[in-house]
Amino acid sequence: MIIVLYLLVLIGGLALLVFGLSLIGHKRYEKRVEEGTAKPDETSPFEVTKDVPAECCGQHATCERDSLLAAVSKEIIYYDDEELDAYKGIAADAYTDEQTDQFAQIFYELKEVEVAGWVRSLQLRGIELPDGIRDEVLLVVRERRFQPVGEGGDHSEDKVR
Repeated sequence: MIIVLYLLVLIGGLALLVFGLSLIGHKRYEKRVEEGTAKPDETSPFEVTKDVPAECCGQHATCERDSLLAAVSKEIIYYDDEELDAYKGIAADAYTDEQTDQFAQIFYELKEVEVAGWVRSLQLRGIELPDGIRDEVLLVVRERRFQPVGEGGDHSEDKVR
């Protein structure tokens, strides 16, 4: 019982400390705003902001554009890659170099924002990515997912390479 009381006091103390530090940060922010020295993208510690990319509707916990989960959307979208349907059911390590090059050519023509959707489309169509380009494709998806919105400019129209 006493341990629970100590834990509650400790948690309450930590909450007060965090609130106090946030209040100090907010006062400093207000002072910078009044002086005109606040950065344009700076916000108060009390403000909650959520930037949603223009291509994402913000209505879902996971943006369908960036998700590789086939369960997010069952709609198959073709990315001028209908010829890849011939590879349905082929294992990722069974592709020839020429077949891998065919996947790579399509991949390099995609915009960065299209890569996750393309991979999801391949999954829905039962087509595995060749091992030869899988790591590079997933790296692009991962970089887009963890790149904060607005950082480094808008790359929505950039080709993969």
